[in-house]
Amino acid sequence: MTNTARHIPVMLNEVLEALAPKDGELYVDATFGNGGYSEAILKSANCKLIAIDRDPSVIKRANELKELYGDRFEFRAGEFGQLETLVKENIDGIVFDIGVSSMQLDDDFRGFSFSKEADLDMRMSSKGISAKDIVNTLAEEELSNLIYNYGEEKKSRQIARRICEQRNIKPINTTTELAEIIYSINPKRFGQIDPATRTFQAIRIAVNDELNQLKCGLNSASKIVKENGRIVVVDFHSLEDRIVKNFFNENTSKKVHTSKYKDTNEEIDYTKIFSFCSKAIAPSDKECNQNPRSRSAKLRYAIKRKENINE
Repeated sequence: MTNTARHIPVMLNEVLEALAPKDGELYVDATFGNGGYSEAILKSANCKLIAIDRDPSVIKRANELKELYGDRFEFRAGEFGQLETLVKENIDGIVFDIGVSSMQLDDDFRGFSFSKEADLDMRMSSKGISAKDIVNTLAEEELSNLIYNYGEEKKSRQIARRICEQRNIKPINTTTELAEIIYSINPKRFGQIDPATRTFQAIRIAVNDELNQLKCGLNSASKIVKENGRIVVVDFHSLEDRIVKNFFNENTSKKVHTSKYKDTNEEIDYTKIFSFCSKAIAPSDKECNQNPRSRSAKLRYAIKRKENINE
């Protein structure tokens, strides 16, 4: 694949350390993309791996890995929010790379990037409602709330109002048309994040139901992963990271203090799913310099409890 080198897996070394692949075990790459994590996992141990992705454009790359690794690799098309339907096996570990991939951003025809003229699409699966549908049909208040809640955009009301004004004149069909509307409210400033970033993020999240997908994916992963199995998540913005952090923290056992007269004054809550969850791990300065996409990344992982009484 000629463009493989451009699509660098974020925090690859940290992902492998957190997942800790072993010979003979079964892993899932829930967000296959260009296969960076999948191939690294398969190289790191004589294990098997199931890759999942809803984007039909990744099938060519999946076929390449199938040729290289044979029965050790299997690709299953679908959304990781439906993980329990796609993966019936019990697995030893799973990795999620949340959000839009560099492949999707680089594709001039997918409409994910405001820096490229393209049809206003943003569908990861190439099915269902598009960004164009949302921008041209959603009521102004709903559009404003969407941009604020999913993009954390302070000027969401003004942007939504201007979008509605413009679409009453003519439909908004392209990425650059939408970006110019945003710039009319929030002009570009040198050295600052592009003002279209948050609105595009919000619309993309809505189009692909990304936050609900993440919640469902984490819940399903916690069920199909074996005792002592690991769930590893790399995310890129606060909305995603808050979901991951809360899910891990709420389902990880904490030590409970008991009587000071006992030999040990701490007991473990065995009703929780996980025995351990990490704090947020950031990419190294070296990686941030070499791969700008990694700058906003955070990695968190959890280990499933061995003595889970609910199982």
